[in-house]
Amino acid sequence: MEQYLNLVKDILKTGERKENRTGIDTYLVSGRIFKHDMKKGFPILTTKRVPFQLVKSELEFFIKGLTDKRWLQERKNKIWDEWCNPKKVPYAHDEESKNRMMQENDLGPIYGFQWRHFGAEYKGPDADYSGQGIDQLATLVETLKNNPNDRRMIVNSWNPAQLSQMALPPCHYGFQVTTSEGKVNLLWNQRSVDTMLGLPFNIASYGLLLHLLAKESGLEEGILTGFLADVHIYENHFEGAKEQLSRKPGELPRIDTESFSSIFNWEFTDSKLVGYNPQLKIDFKIAV
Repeated sequence: MEQYLNLVKDILKTGERKENRTGIDTYLVSGRIFKHDMKKGFPILTTKRVPFQLVKSELEFFIKGLTDKRWLQERKNKIWDEWCNPKKVPYAHDEESKNRMMQENDLGPIYGFQWRHFGAEYKGPDADYSGQGIDQLATLVETLKNNPNDRRMIVNSWNPAQLSQMALPPCHYGFQVTTSEGKVNLLWNQRSVDTMLGLPFNIASYGLLLHLLAKESGLEEGILTGFLADVHIYENHFEGAKEQLSRKPGELPRIDTESFSSIFNWEFTDSKLVGYNPQLKIDFKIAV
């Protein structure tokens, strides 16, 4: 995806250096747009390997409205290991706090909880939330099927009343679905963009969600668009970024989902990439 690589070049060339809560400075640009036509292939980087198994299982975690990171760990997904509900273990950088954050399984009312139970009182990862709050995702799916011209198909993860309970305030904090010419389009908003580590993951995740919504509605896949605010590269990612820019992008794969009945019954093992031949992995250390 040339757009992504051009964004990396832009940040390395023009980015402003800034401090942040992680203690690792970033170079950033503000206000960028990512846009991809799904007919050109599935939007996943070929200049390095993106762990699609992790992308898929995290999306299933969100769709199910889960908040216990053990569900992810049981599926060999450790991307949320370093975080937890700050009401149980306050966020800090000292080793004792880091260890306690690793050991606490409750992530608080993060993305999936807001998607499926917006406005419900959060009572922990083991509570039964059936019928509680607003099921934004179910409402969107129903509208997409029955009134696809509606301009209010929006899911919002940014709930100010519960930010203090979330392992992380949502980086990608909302998405909207539109239709045009018999196709489903998805547009997401992201306040904070870790360009080297997080953005490739976010692009693939929302590309997968668009794919599932298209199958759910019987429409074709349209345009994926990301509105990106604080777009940054961490200082310790510079060498990896330069390595990636030295590589030539390959052909995009396609995505195949078998035995699909509903997005709410979908499991991450149901979808696979066909023809994904990325170049070697580049390690980027996560900033917690």
